[in-house]
Amino acid sequence: MNIRDLELYKQLSSTLHFGRTALECNITPSGLTRAIQRLEMEIGETLFFRNNRSVELTPAGVLFKEYSEETLGRFNNFKSLLKSDTVLRGELTLYCSVTAILSILPRIFKRFRSTYPEVMTHVQTGDAAKALIKLQTGEVDVSIAALPDQRPAGLEFIELLETPLLFIAPRYFQDVLVKKGKEIDWERTPVIFPSTGLSRARAEKWFAEKSIQPYIYSQVAGNEAIIAMVSMGSGIGIVPRLVLEKSNLQGEVEILNIQPKLKPFVVAACTTTQNRNSAIVQSFWNIVKEESTTANANI
Repeated sequence: MNIRDLELYKQLSSTLHFGRTALECNITPSGLTRAIQRLEMEIGETLFFRNNRSVELTPAGVLFKEYSEETLGRFNNFKSLLKSDTVLRGELTLYCSVTAILSILPRIFKRFRSTYPEVMTHVQTGDAAKALIKLQTGEVDVSIAALPDQRPAGLEFIELLETPLLFIAPRYFQDVLVKKGKEIDWERTPVIFPSTGLSRARAEKWFAEKSIQPYIYSQVAGNEAIIAMVSMGSGIGIVPRLVLEKSNLQGEVEILNIQPKLKPFVVAACTTTQNRNSAIVQSFWNIVKEESTTANANI
């Protein structure tokens, strides 16, 4: 049983998707299949239920997932302590949106890289709504996420910034916005709704408190996709200001002054209490804390 096979298994047990795992781990699908088969032969148990449509962990697979995560964590800590020169070595995996890469992480990454050049940093980008899920499933060590109202047990975080959640409309398709007197007629004005995540929860709560049943034209994953659909005249969207300010389509939409305002996002670096036992995660955590303190002091 080798470390590479354990790494592949850990990733696959989180994604439950052979094709995606092969792509993310830079291995062919057949190579991934052979690695899993090797593990199953060594353990003497089937680790996955597989058919043409789905992949699921077997009871043995669930137990082995815990074993692989613990073993890889201990191995990475061992590598970081192995050298007599005390140089920190190993890997750090982080999940965030593209917006976070552009606006939040550059200074943090620059300092971490210069301080710990032997640590390899893997960054996964995607829908911000998945950030905490990736962390809770053990797929990543750290996530940049908007903090939910109810914080999951075992979650540790450092607040980085607060950003308003905005209603936006197309600048050049004014007929999309239907009025009833001076107010928006939400039952006739199409709304591009977030498909999942905190934006959706905040939007649903806002409409429920006003006893409004909105006309949901489309449900979309990803803030950038929502901005694109709004710019093309598909409807009104709901996105964080931080994302809008980094969008190439910012000039194609306009911010609506709608009251009461949606509850803003608090964006934070997040990890788990268990992950903080890792010397690499702790080192990254210390830099994030120092950089966030410096940024807040300069505001």
